[in-house]
Amino acid sequence: MSDGHSILLTNDDGIDAPGIATLREELTALGDVTVVAPDGNQSGVGRTRTHTAVVREHPWGYALGGTPADCVAYGLRGLDTDFDVVVSGVNDGPNAGNYVVGRSGTVGAGIEAAFLGTPALAVSAYHSTDFFLSPPEEYDFGRPARVAVALVERALLSGVYEDVDLLNVNAPVDSPEPPVMLTEPHHDYGQEVVEIDEEEGEGELAPDEHRVELHDRTWPDAVGWENPFPLAETHRDRYPVGSDRRAMVDAAVSVSPLTVTHAVPDSARLADVVETLEVE
Repeated sequence: MSDGHSILLTNDDGIDAPGIATLREELTALGDVTVVAPDGNQSGVGRTRTHTAVVREHPWGYALGGTPADCVAYGLRGLDTDFDVVVSGVNDGPNAGNYVVGRSGTVGAGIEAAFLGTPALAVSAYHSTDFFLSPPEEYDFGRPARVAVALVERALLSGVYEDVDLLNVNAPVDSPEPPVMLTEPHHDYGQEVVEIDEEEGEGELAPDEHRVELHDRTWPDAVGWENPFPLAETHRDRYPVGSDRRAMVDAAVSVSPLTVTHAVPDSARLADVVETLEVE
């Protein structure tokens, strides 16, 4: 499709995941789609990069033995193609909240693209009752994929990417005609540290060592992979209108614009500290 867009597609669930297959099929309506995706699951790696990767040819493009950010770096700098946009997904499960967004491999691919000067969109799927899509093969990723395609097309046409580097999208698979909300990642994060009895761990510990578990508390009243939605009314009160998590509680599509410029804040206090600091 020579008169369409040139699209680089990746994900963090792996090149054999159902979400990327559905998204690739939908994206072909916009132009030429080249897939460079991890050869296995790379969920939760953020923007981690590796130095050496094995690249294997694939009917859709390439499978790469590395992270989503590696895939984007290889696609944008290792292939003889000028891509108009990078699309990452469809991820199995949501990427909402500032902490989760920061560690997501799906979003990390978009951040890598933005640093390399190419606009990007990351799209993740959730179920308004089941929350995570497990097993993913039993769910239809069609709606999130179509949302992503529509947003990519309109964002490129309207010049959105002159102001925004990356769009982070969460879309329900089950809500018919869901509303679309402009959002921002919710700003919260919790961490629980649990001491483990020496008998419960593997391997012996030295006298000055002890073992702990670190549990992320990214949703109130939900630990690990449990579903946070049964207490929907409670969550709705906790999350303000305009946050990505509020949109998910309301079974809506959340669209969060992100930038990677890392703007420098103007801090008079810091300027005073630097000006008066004496190094001996």
